[in-house]
Amino acid sequence: MIGIIGAGAFGGALAITLGAKQPVTLWGRGQSGRDIARLPGAELPALVTIADDLEQVAQAKTVLLALPAQAMGRFLADHATLFQNHNLVACCKGVDLTTGLGPTGVIAAHCPNAVAAILTGPSFASDIAKGLPTALTLACANDAAGEALQHQLSTDVLRLYRTTDVTGAEFGGALKNVIAIAAGVVIGAGLGESARAALMTRGFVEMKRLALHLGARSETLSGLSGFGDLVLTCTSQQSRNFRFGTALGAGAAFDASVTVEGVATAQAVAKLARTHSIDMPVTQMVAALTQNKITLEDAIHALMSRPLKQE
Repeated sequence: MIGIIGAGAFGGALAITLGAKQPVTLWGRGQSGRDIARLPGAELPALVTIADDLEQVAQAKTVLLALPAQAMGRFLADHATLFQNHNLVACCKGVDLTTGLGPTGVIAAHCPNAVAAILTGPSFASDIAKGLPTALTLACANDAAGEALQHQLSTDVLRLYRTTDVTGAEFGGALKNVIAIAAGVVIGAGLGESARAALMTRGFVEMKRLALHLGARSETLSGLSGFGDLVLTCTSQQSRNFRFGTALGAGAAFDASVTVEGVATAQAVAKLARTHSIDMPVTQMVAALTQNKITLEDAIHALMSRPLKQE
């Protein structure tokens, strides 16, 4: 049996695809019926049980944490005693604003006896829920545990690739959200497709620059959890981060109820970059823009007037 905490779109989509082959217990605040938030028309398979309380979910050895990155630490602080010896798989992309930790670091801080892993890569919940082919990265420092999880969580339409490079997988997934906001700003401001391509390319350089400094492997950043996810989120209106950036660039309002992980991540990563003296101009500009510390015109000028150098 698999437990899933978080009955939003991604948690619900995972319940649908995993529940097609094995028992799944799904828990989320406000979840009562079998409809999934933000997935109109999606139906949960018969093997999925809606949990009334967290103790039902804790009966599963493997639990997927389909929670926003900024909410996971608070959740584990409140409920860590239930999950100390479990396989805990984070299903979010971000850097904790308070601690600067990635999702598995947050898990380890609260549940040191748990096996911490992360499921990340190019994916939209609606595609997974519809049974469309999707490939993701499963990162776990314990390779034996990672291999077992890889087999447990793979389905006919969900193909998982395994790595022990947790740092690369975490920061690839987190940093691409920041670049996706910037790409959205470019399109929303009417700066053109050429500018978006340049922004994605230079943003990818920033992603690698910080992740490699923190111990990631280059091939991980070039894989699904890095480059693959970057391409998806910088080019599709299904991406919440890209849509938010588009609204920001156009000076339009954005639905405040929609979680945009890249906003907090930009602030956390900008702080990390300063601490480690890593040059990340795009990230710094996104952090400043989302906090209204700089105008769009000044941000464009600052990026375009940087000293010329070799690529």
